[in-house]
Amino acid sequence: MAGRDGADSTEAFRAEFPVLRSVSYLNAGTDGPIPRRAAEAAVTRVRAELEGGRGGAHHFAGLDELKGALRGRLAPLLGCAPGEVALTRSTTDGVNTVVSGLDLGPDDEVLTTEEEHPGLLAPLAAARRRHGFEVRAVPFAEIADEVGPRTALVACSHVSWVSGRVVDAPALARSGARVLLDGAQGLGAVPVDVGALGCDYYAASGQKWLCGPDGSGALYVRRAHFEALAPSWPSYGSLSDPLLAEELPYRPDAARYDVGVVPGPAGAWSLAALDLF
Repeated sequence: MAGRDGADSTEAFRAEFPVLRSVSYLNAGTDGPIPRRAAEAAVTRVRAELEGGRGGAHHFAGLDELKGALRGRLAPLLGCAPGEVALTRSTTDGVNTVVSGLDLGPDDEVLTTEEEHPGLLAPLAAARRRHGFEVRAVPFAEIADEVGPRTALVACSHVSWVSGRVVDAPALARSGARVLLDGAQGLGAVPVDVGALGCDYYAASGQKWLCGPDGSGALYVRRAHFEALAPSWPSYGSLSDPLLAEELPYRPDAARYDVGVVPGPAGAWSLAALDLF
C-alpha cells in the first residue's frame, strides 16, 4: 500500500495511523483504522460546509465532482472502468442491488456456500421469499463443482470471513452462471481484478480494509449486464433526467445503481483514504 505522494516507507505509512502508537491494530476486517489524512479531509469538508452552507449550484456540483473522483479511484482497485462502479453504503447494499434486481424465479437456483456472512444470507432469504427461487449452500471449496443447469446465480464470498480462504472465482466464471462476489474481506486485503476473476458483480465495503467511514461501499457491475439488472434503489441520482422520473430514464453508467447520496465529509474521508492504496 504505497502512498501516491511518495509515502511508501513503512514508517511513513504507519505515521498515517495514530492509533498504531498505542495498539497493534488487527481488526481491519471489521473497521479499519482511520488515516490521519482522511480525518483531516473530513474536518476540512465539515468546516467548509459549516461556513459556506450546504446549498446552491456550487455545493451540489462539488458533490458530483466528489462522486466522480471516488469512482475514478475505486475503478483501478477493482480492475474496471469508472462507469462500472456504483457507490453504496456497504457490501450488503451491493448484494441487495443484485439479488433484488435480477429476474429470478421458481425455476432458478442461487448457489452459495456454508461460510457466508449474514450480510449476504439475509438478502438472499428475502429475495427468495419474494421471487420463489431456490437457495442451495455447499462447502466453500466445492462450489465451482456444484454449479448445475438450474444455477442462475452464484453468490459467495471472494474471501471467506470464516476461514480466510479465497474462492476459485475463475472456475466459477467458467461454469457459465452469473457470479456475484461478496468482497467485504477482499477489496483492500487481497489484489482484485474483476476481469481476471471473471465475476459479473463485485460488492465491497469501504470501512474495512480501505479504511473509509462507516456507510461507504462500492458495487462493480459489468457493463454488459446493465439492461438485465434493474436498479433496486431508484432515486433522483440514478436518473439521467430527473424531470422525467415517471419514465425512469436511468443513467447510462453504473451510477444508476448508486444507493442514496454521498455525504461530503464522508466522501472526502473515503477519497483521502484511497490515496494510500
